[in-house]
Amino acid sequence: MDKPEVPINTFFQGCYNPVFEEEIRRGKDQCFEYNKLNPNDVESQRRILKNLLGSMGQETTITPPFWCDYGYNITVGDYFYSNHNLVITDGAHVTFGDNVFVAPNCCFTTAEHAIDPEMRKAGIEVAKPITVGNNVWIGAGVVVLAGVTIGDNTVIGAGSVVTKDIPANVVAVGVPCTVARPITAADTNTYPHFAG
Repeated sequence: MDKPEVPINTFFQGCYNPVFEEEIRRGKDQCFEYNKLNPNDVESQRRILKNLLGSMGQETTITPPFWCDYGYNITVGDYFYSNHNLVITDGAHVTFGDNVFVAPNCCFTTAEHAIDPEMRKAGIEVAKPITVGNNVWIGAGVVVLAGVTIGDNTVIGAGSVVTKDIPANVVAVGVPCTVARPITAADTNTYPHFAG
């Protein structure tokens, strides 16, 4: 089945457009089937993810439950891992690089609703893409908002709300999320080493 293109970075009647609503229903049906699986049924999980996501690399693990809207706007690289309760509202593209870890209870939302109440009632919304680089670790309970890019090797601390781009090679934390410090060679000595 060809996957229709959802308008990216354009205003649309997201809440009241029957075409989009049908596509979202399709995505939700697949998420529902995914979440009903035995959590150790990796083969069936992979089959559903291959049909749901735009693309995925080797060794992709998304621990149920997982929810998204369209699915086909999501791209994950090699060795992607997310823990329980990942939510991605993918009205625009959401791209994850290789070796990305996502902790429990994280949300990536491309949607922005109008601030004006009349526009909001009319269902006007815009979707902006999210990009997460390679070797990124997203801590528990992080929310990443529309239009954000997170650079390679970066760590986002637990509970952060990422409202703006975060550069590569840093630790960033807080609400709103800001850079706390760079990642340096000293960080190789801060985690316990286990001799073989």
